[in-house]
Amino acid sequence: MNYSLHPSVGVARLGNSDGQFYLAPDQIGGLPYEADELGNKIDTPVSQFKDDEGRIRRQGQPFKIIDENNNELTLSSDKVKAITWTVHVANKKAAWYEFNELQGNLLFGEDNSYKKRGTPWRNKDADDRRALIIDPGPRTISGANDQANFDEASAPSNYPVSFPPKPCQGTEVKTLGNILTDNEGRLVVIGGFGNAGGNEPLESYGGADTWHDDIADGTVYCTVTFNDGKELKLSAWVIVGSPDFAPEIVNISNLSDTMFDVAVREQNLCPELFQGGEFQTSYPANYYRDIEPIIQRISRYQWVSNVQSMSAFVSNIFDFKDNSEDNKANREAYFNYFRQPVDPATMQQIPPLEQTNQQLFEHGTEGHLPLMPMNSGSNSVSNAEDNIVDKFLTLTQTQYFLLSQWAEGNFSSEKPAEPTSAQDDFGVFYADQSSVGNCVGLPMCPGIEVTWSMQNPAVYAAPYVIKDQSMGNGFPSGLDPERDECEGGGCQPGDLTKRMACPWQADFFNCTIQNVNFTDPTVNKVNEGTEEDPNMVPLAPTYYSYWWPPQSPWDVLTNQYDDQSLTHLPAGQQVNYARGINSFVQMVEHWSALGFIRNQNTEEPNFPFFTESERNHQLFAYKDVPVSDITGNQQDDGTDIPVFYIPDDVKSHLSSGCAKAKALLNGLEKKMAQPITAKPAIKKVPRSGTRTRR
Repeated sequence: MNYSLHPSVGVARLGNSDGQFYLAPDQIGGLPYEADELGNKIDTPVSQFKDDEGRIRRQGQPFKIIDENNNELTLSSDKVKAITWTVHVANKKAAWYEFNELQGNLLFGEDNSYKKRGTPWRNKDADDRRALIIDPGPRTISGANDQANFDEASAPSNYPVSFPPKPCQGTEVKTLGNILTDNEGRLVVIGGFGNAGGNEPLESYGGADTWHDDIADGTVYCTVTFNDGKELKLSAWVIVGSPDFAPEIVNISNLSDTMFDVAVREQNLCPELFQGGEFQTSYPANYYRDIEPIIQRISRYQWVSNVQSMSAFVSNIFDFKDNSEDNKANREAYFNYFRQPVDPATMQQIPPLEQTNQQLFEHGTEGHLPLMPMNSGSNSVSNAEDNIVDKFLTLTQTQYFLLSQWAEGNFSSEKPAEPTSAQDDFGVFYADQSSVGNCVGLPMCPGIEVTWSMQNPAVYAAPYVIKDQSMGNGFPSGLDPERDECEGGGCQPGDLTKRMACPWQADFFNCTIQNVNFTDPTVNKVNEGTEEDPNMVPLAPTYYSYWWPPQSPWDVLTNQYDDQSLTHLPAGQQVNYARGINSFVQMVEHWSALGFIRNQNTEEPNFPFFTESERNHQLFAYKDVPVSDITGNQQDDGTDIPVFYIPDDVKSHLSSGCAKAKALLNGLEKKMAQPITAKPAIKKVPRSGTRTRR
């Protein structure tokens, strides 16, 4: 038996609840599981994502030692004497380059490197760049019911620990979370508390200098000691991301799809599917494994975004699993509405007008139905003069090829048998797919959990396995703030998340929709101001596109169970998800007030009904504003605009409310955050449309 550690890349998530947590889902699109305080799994899906004070529970990622037949090694296993875990997570954001869309992505060639592009560092004036890293050092635990925190107080005495100083704004980052072992010695990694702070005013979706947050990633090492003295050493990786606010809704291209695409095209995962630099047209797709997930994911976007064309696109217009010749015209017509992916390695050699990822319609600027998927690409923000333009989303190259095989009729419509082992037909562990399958895979600008570095084969040692620079030996001398893992050599703790916005909440406020120009493949923005005082706006005409609504919802339905005296809305109305959070500052302070999008009709899987739940309605005030108040024309007083907002004196607002409001106030007072400021006017708006909330 060959034992290995799974998931190979685990995903923990932030939450601001003091002690409550749950365990990560074990299926793509599945709900997390309840756990006791020791991390032992309770075989019950989570029904409440928040505690009694309206704070979000953290997500813990369990790690297991299993073989290909799903046999598990635990402390109760024969001949096992001890199991020891060492985990090292870090946050390198403040020490890395400023995020600038696709600048630095070496898949587009060396000319797109940070140095060639002249991309500035974050905190460029810092004398000690290593001190910008949040690095608590490694933590080691063993046996059953052991635990350790990633804080400064418990840091190893011989390690160069670094934590940011107490900020003037926001909340000090004092920890990156904790680890524990359950009754059987399994490891659980639990994320931080969603704290973020800095000294400078927030500038944009990318955040600002001096800011830190408690997103993290890093190595997981395991040593199993047997009674005969022999040892088994294993390793994995863990990512700590923001909460998944719609856990049952999956991105069309998730992170498992991205990793699978890299494994197929770059790591020889399945030569029958891809070899010699080409997909093999003799390889048959499987409808249930390869095609139906794409269709189902598109269908569920309607619960977190307003995409009528996508909803119509997945209605039962024909039998999708019919591979007969009579049905071929239907399949081909359907397939032709998907954009063909462009390989980054050759994209620069293709004339911009011929790059399919720049096209909204099938025939360039003309058409009747937008091409699929209806998401923005990884750069619909900046222009070709200083970046790589990628206006509209495509599937991964492997997803697209398998869909083309389906269109051609080269596919099986037989349901795969129920798994009898821990691996699928490609040899990929189901546990590895399930963890990252609940993360964003595309687009990546920068993304939610991780970004485009995950498309680069240089970061992998094997399919779904992150390459550890230390080869399992750890980093006793500390971490390097400036090395680029995409150049080769492997990853260090903090490398997978360092390109993300800092703080993450700033990007989350501005990362749901984008008005994308669809006529000029090289231009996204034009300057309607002056050279001295620029005002960059999307070049018209534009199309209203989404980024990653399963992770950052935009249009949601109100819940039939909520108190309408607090919601100020009828049940079943489609509303803006983040209504009432009207600035970067408020998102940093009140991200945990957001609701979770849940399927209310779980008894009938073919008829889902997703609505918003657990939103902290008590935090917000509401007012109907007559249009006449804006226009000054009294004839406009027949139409009102609903306005949700957080009162200036939020403490008085909550203290005068119901018991739940007082509980929310108690949670806010525990946080001890310092007031946050933002620049009052931002001319060069990185994203567009995101301020128009309704």
